[in-house]
Amino acid sequence: MINKFSYKQLLFIGILSETIIFSIFYFSKQELGDVFRYSARYSGRLSLIIYIYCFYKFYMAFLNIGNLKRVKDLVFVFGFLHVIHFGFLALSVYLNNLTIIPVKITGGALAYIMIIIYPFIIEKIKKHIYHLVYFYYVGIVMLMTYVARIKGDFEGAEPKIFHKIAFVFLILVFLKFGYTFYIQRKNFKHE
Repeated sequence: MINKFSYKQLLFIGILSETIIFSIFYFSKQELGDVFRYSARYSGRLSLIIYIYCFYKFYMAFLNIGNLKRVKDLVFVFGFLHVIHFGFLALSVYLNNLTIIPVKITGGALAYIMIIIYPFIIEKIKKHIYHLVYFYYVGIVMLMTYVARIKGDFEGAEPKIFHKIAFVFLILVFLKFGYTFYIQRKNFKHE
């Protein structure tokens, strides 16, 4: 069903989803810091779903030696919505006076840069290995976020069952896709 939507329609649905997420917490939380804390949290969950779908579509394009036009559209939507998530996150950090440790955010900052640039260069990348670097690196940064949440390292956020489920699911996606990429590595030579 998602394949029937143009990327503009998907972008509209994504922005609408982000607006709904923000609105729910705007009208249900007393403190503005909490509005952005929860908006960032649930916007991040939306980003996780979109990331997994983008990775899946890349996986399918790889298996079928297809073009990356649809993947490009989807990673553009993912990137745009993840910038909104970053806005929520940055405002949450600012409004809640959370401590930022530069060494800890370096990996995430690099992931954000990759998320923003990738849609514009996806069709110029000729070697699949570089696509895999993008998907695995961004995924590992997300995975490490869930590890930190599970360990209780996030100030003002208790670990939830969702974090464990997301962690396990991401590991399974990495293993399943990674195994298939390894077995089908001869397809890398088609480029």
